Amino acid sequence: MTKYLLLCLCGILLSACTQAGPYVTNISRSKSGELMVEKCMMMHNAFLAVVHNENCTSQSI
Repeated sequence: MTKYLLLCLCGILLSACTQAGPYVTNISRSKSGELMVEKCMMMHNAFLAVVHNENCTSQSI
């Protein structure tokens, strides 16, 4: 019974973080007139109610 409760608790803890993306987080114009687009992966931690940006990449158009 204790192993079952421990397994359920671990499952709940592991499901608290979700990852989504990539999302466009910033669009700006460079001095040469090109658009700079920044995309990041979003990580949401439900227990701490925190959102982090990870693995950001920039691309010019």
